[in-house]
Order: sequence, then structure tokens, then C-alpha cells
Amino acid sequence: MATFLYKLGRLAFRRRHFVALIWVALLTLAGVGAASAPPAGTTSFSIPGTEAQKAFDLLEQRFPGQSADGATARVVFKAPSGEKMTDAGNKATVEKTVDELADGSEVASVADPYTGKAVSKDGTIAYASVRYDVSGMELEESTKHALEDAAEQARDAGLTVEVGGDALQAVPETGATEIIGIAVAAVVLVITFGSLVAAGLPLLTALIGVGIGVSSITALASALELGSTTSILAMMIGLAVGIDYALFIVSRYRAELAEGRGREDAAGRAVGTAGSAVVFAGLTVVIALVGLAVVNIPMLTKMGIAAAGTVAIAVLIALTMIPALLGYAGRRVKPAGAKGGLLGRRGGRGKTGADKAGTEKTGAEKETGPAKANLGTRWASFVVRRPLAVLLLGVIGLGAAAIPASDLELGLPDDGSQPTSTTQRRAYDLLSEGFGPGFNGPLMVVVDAKGSDAPKEAFTQVSDEIKGLDGVVAVTPPAPNKGGDTATISVIPDSKPSSVQTEDLVHAIRDAGGDIKADTGAETLVTGSTAMNIDVSEKLNDALLPYLVLVVGLAFLLLIVVFRSILVPLKAALGFLLSVMAALGAVVAVFQWGWLSGLMGVEETGPVMSMMPIFMVGVVFGLAMDYEVFLVTRMREAYVHGEKPHQAVVTGFKHGARVVTAAAVIMMAVFAGFIGSSEAMVKMIGFGLAIAVFFDAFVVRMAIVPAVLALLGKKAWWLPKWLDRALPNVDVEGEGLRTADERGSGPDEDRELVRT
Repeated sequence: MATFLYKLGRLAFRRRHFVALIWVALLTLAGVGAASAPPAGTTSFSIPGTEAQKAFDLLEQRFPGQSADGATARVVFKAPSGEKMTDAGNKATVEKTVDELADGSEVASVADPYTGKAVSKDGTIAYASVRYDVSGMELEESTKHALEDAAEQARDAGLTVEVGGDALQAVPETGATEIIGIAVAAVVLVITFGSLVAAGLPLLTALIGVGIGVSSITALASALELGSTTSILAMMIGLAVGIDYALFIVSRYRAELAEGRGREDAAGRAVGTAGSAVVFAGLTVVIALVGLAVVNIPMLTKMGIAAAGTVAIAVLIALTMIPALLGYAGRRVKPAGAKGGLLGRRGGRGKTGADKAGTEKTGAEKETGPAKANLGTRWASFVVRRPLAVLLLGVIGLGAAAIPASDLELGLPDDGSQPTSTTQRRAYDLLSEGFGPGFNGPLMVVVDAKGSDAPKEAFTQVSDEIKGLDGVVAVTPPAPNKGGDTATISVIPDSKPSSVQTEDLVHAIRDAGGDIKADTGAETLVTGSTAMNIDVSEKLNDALLPYLVLVVGLAFLLLIVVFRSILVPLKAALGFLLSVMAALGAVVAVFQWGWLSGLMGVEETGPVMSMMPIFMVGVVFGLAMDYEVFLVTRMREAYVHGEKPHQAVVTGFKHGARVVTAAAVIMMAVFAGFIGSSEAMVKMIGFGLAIAVFFDAFVVRMAIVPAVLALLGKKAWWLPKWLDRALPNVDVEGEGLRTADERGSGPDEDRELVRT
């Protein structure tokens, strides 16, 4: 692989005009497609195999024309202090508002509070339910404006009015912190390279890659029913890996220049060596993201595939556009360690008179003298001397951070998790105040009596059975369809939608339904947004272990090929589990327990997003393997070239620690930039990924990994001979690029060195 990528890098360097034209054309094509594409419609949130989805499908079949997936709005009214909603003036205002809402072209129905018994017991709060023919994302702006105007007019009449539901659903915003994250990345790149030009290349290529990826997602959003969160997550991951992959190649290019190579050869070798690591690191991320399909939640599958596509684009751009831009930059990109413009001018190498030992000095050494031990070298030397202490400290620290994860509660967000500045959240709070916390998450019970001899009796029996359950505040009379074979019953719990008590009630109704079916032949199903959220959480919990086995297993096999070792990939996987558990513990502490919630902009604590653990496992595993591949390949490169195991660890840190540190800080900055998002899921994922990268890069890869390798010694690189012969030689270390003079031995001896 290294030889192929070497040729690709040199070709891109020479044909830079052609390569740049291709990528600019792709960016333009994707941009035109995004601009001309129809707006994204509804995002179908189907959960195959769950009872809630089965009931939802049954409703669409037995209650045609009721727009089961249509948008809803609850216009909540509160009377001024000392007044009631039943007072003549307030009642007239509400009725006028209801009449105005009913005139909308997309309105299916509006329920009057006074005829629908939607006034609180104390008479101070009332609400009007509005149902639309289309989903919230498909509503015309004029319809949304009409809803807002009607509420504003009622406010002008003296009432407190707020609007809940999904009719005013807005595209999530990421906020200014995203720009701050990119700015931090730029500063880190400048510090790392000491050059604005070299620092600008990773940023430029990452932005082009993200532009192509996000524009393509936007262009296909309507056809594939991709939600707005999909493009945000693709942007988040694409930016992070795009900058990092380009960073590694540019850094290796500067190191090759410092060795005295010509620029075209240096570009080829950078792509052949660091580019090989980029390919395998990118593959692990793609495997982790595409593997989300095993969960069998279409929305999550689409998110994973879209983000994986953006990662693939980032890999291709790093392998082709970076060497092309290096060709354009010319001498403005200096060799590693160079301060002026005199370094790296000579394409060849030669011995110097000052080299008394007869060894060859690099181009950088000729100008600046022998390089001093950098911080990475000093740290690695310390870890090699004290491996057991460093290992224990790292494992105990991550274990302590993971403790809150034992209290993990999963759920999906509702209006109660919105900021208090939103009208949806204020409507949620008013309904809780007037009708109880469970009113915001009613359960819809669907009774399928098609197989029953007495449907009406079955409907009544189900209703009576539910009334006798604990935690039920109210049960509406059964509402049968025209055929009389199916009925819906609305159940109001006495607990909020995201609580454990509501989840227990859902299971209690389903358990009671089993006995009812045995008696009457009627099937009882529970659906609604609350029941759907519960089913999603359970489905994700059940899928987590199979997903872990699949993703970790595939990546483990891939890393065996890369490192030609059994213990190194095993160590990588175990280190990942430590970092992801510690990150989940941090998420629980902030978003569920409320620690530092004010600093993170978390206004309402509650259950962790049910998609968070499995999504974090997928993304963090891929990113963790990035650092493993980039750091450990330099160690293996030193080892197969003849260094002793302990010295190989130090050499790997000498060449890789600074760059891996910069890459981790950049990735943390990019992820942390999304903490400012108005979307609760994006905020939580941004924080979770940022803290996970911190734990994995600085504790696992920078401390635990070298400690374990130091303890294992030569055993770390052990591989059974039969497996060594069976595995393909992908040559990540770039051994095929070394000349006979560089090897210092014949081809046969060198191949034997690689095998040992």
C-alpha cells in the first residue's frame, strides 16, 4: 500500500492543477445540488420491530385521513392574576383565537378548550389543540406565522400565551462556539507548524471536504429523508478528522524535508507513510459509523452512513489535495525544525566532515545542530522507566471518572428539555402547572378488536383495566373508528414523560394487555411519543453489546493487519473501553446529575439521550483508533528498523507525540464548539466526544499505551508464524520505500527483520 500511495502522492504533487480542479469542481457540483434541491421534508422516525411502531402503523391503516404523523400544536392560555379562563372576556379571546387558527389551509382540526374539557380545575389555565395535515418540517412558513400571530393577539388581550408541540419545530443552531472551535484549531496548527501557510493547508482541505459532504447531504435530504441533525453531526466529525488527517500528512512531509529529500519525493513519502495510517484510521471510523446499521433504527443508520461518507471524503482529500497544495506552497512550507528559509533546499544527502562517527546528518541537523530531546521524548522516557506506576494511575483515574456511568438513565428529549427561553418550554411548564406533569406525555392505547367477537366490551374492559393501574391520573373513553374494530384510549400518567414511573406504567399496560387478549381476543398496543421513546431506549440498550462485538471485532482484525501483532490491537480495544466508559461517566455527571451544568449551558438535567451511548461508542472507537494508528505505527516503524522495544516507544513519541497532541486538541476544540448548539442531542454529543478524545488521547494513548508496551517489551509485537504468513503485507511503515542504502542490509535480511 505504501508504494501505491507514494506514487499517488507524487502524481498529485506533479499534476496539482488537475487535482485541485477536480476537487473544486466536486465542491461546486455539490453546492449547486444543495442550492437547487427541494427543502427537506419530514424525517420519518420509524422504529421497526417495536410495539409503538406497530401501533402507529395500525392507526394509519384503521384511521385513514387523520394524519397520524401530522404536526401538532398546543396553544396554552393562562389568565391574569385573580382571573379565570372561564371569565367572559378571557373566554371570548380564546374563542376568537380558535376561530383564527381554524382558518389555516394546512389545519386539520382545532379543539376548543371549553367543549373539549381542556380547562384546569382551578380555571386559570386552558389549552387549544391544533392538528395539521403535514409534519412540522413540511409546514409552510405562512402557517407557522399564523400560529404565532394568533398567540400574539391573545397576549395583547392580556392573557399569557405559549405554544408547544412540534408545529414550531426549528432547525437547530450551533451558535458562535463552533467558529471558536475552528479558531482554536487554527491557533494550534500555527503553533505546531510555526507557519501560516502550513497551518492553513489542513484547515482549507477540511473545509472543502466538509463543504462537499454537507452540501451532498443537503442535496439528498429530501429524497432520503435526512434530518437537520444529520448534517450537523457530519460537519462535526468531518471537520475533526479532516483537519487531523491533513495535519499528519503535512507534518510527515516537513519531517521528510528535514531529512534532505526533494519536495516531490517528500510529498510522495509523506502520503506513502502517514497516508497509509490515514487510510487505516479512516477505515476504523467508517466501520464504526456504518456499523450503526445493526441497531435497525433508520434515522441512526442514515446519520452513520452520512458521517462515514464525510470521513471517506476527508481521507481522499488528505491523500490527493494535500500533496497538490504542498506543490503550490513550494518553499513556503519549511522542513521540521527550520526557522528560516534556507533549509531543505538541497534534494540530496551527504556526509559531513563534522560527523566523526561516520553517521549521516539530516538537512535540519546541518543547519541547527543535533536536535534536543523534545517534551514527547522526555515523557516517553519517564513512562518507560516507571511503566507500572503510570499504568495504575491511568487506569484508576479513568475508573473513577467512569463511576457516574453506573447511574446512567436513558431517554429521548421532549419540550421539557428545551431552554426556558423558548415558548415550547414555557408551554410545557404551564401544562404541568395546570394539569400535572404527566399531561405533557399522554400515552395512546390502541385496541385492535378485529379478532374479537365483542369489540365494544373489549374496549370497555381495556379502559377499566387501565383505570385500576397505579400512576394513572385520567383515562379518556374509547374512541372507535368507523369500522368499529379499533379504538384509541388516551391515558394521562401522574409522572413526567421521561421518568422511570412512566416507563413502568407503559410496561404495566402492556402486561395487562396480555390477559385481556386471552379473555377477549383483542390486542392492546401502547404508542405515542412517550412510548416510542421508551421503546427506542430499550432497543438501543439491547443493540449495544452486538454493536460493540461487531465494530470492535472488525477493527481488531484490521489492526492485526496494520500492526502484525495480537497484543497491540487487544490493548487498543481495552484502552478504548476505558476511555468511553469514563466519557459516559462525565456525560452522566453533567447532563443527568447537573455538575457544571451552568457552564455547559444545560438548563434542564434529565436522562441521557438514549442514542448517546451507542453513538459515542461508534464515533469514539473510530477516533481512538486514529491516535492508536498514528502513534503506534511510528513505534513499530522504529522497531522493525532495528531499535529495541523500549527505545522504539521513545522514538515513536519523538516523532508522533507533538502531532498527536495537536490533533487531539484540534478535535476537542471542534467537538466542544458544538456544545453551543440549541439542539440537546448535538450539545450532549459535542461534550461527550470532546471529553472522550481528552481521556483517550492524553490518558490512554499518551500514558497507558506506552506503559503497556514498555511492560510487554518484544512480546507486544508477537504474531504466530502461520498468521504472519497468512496476513497480507500492507506495509504501513513504508518499508517498500526505503532504498538499499537506507536499509543498510540486503533485501533478504531486511525482510527477516520486519518479520521478527
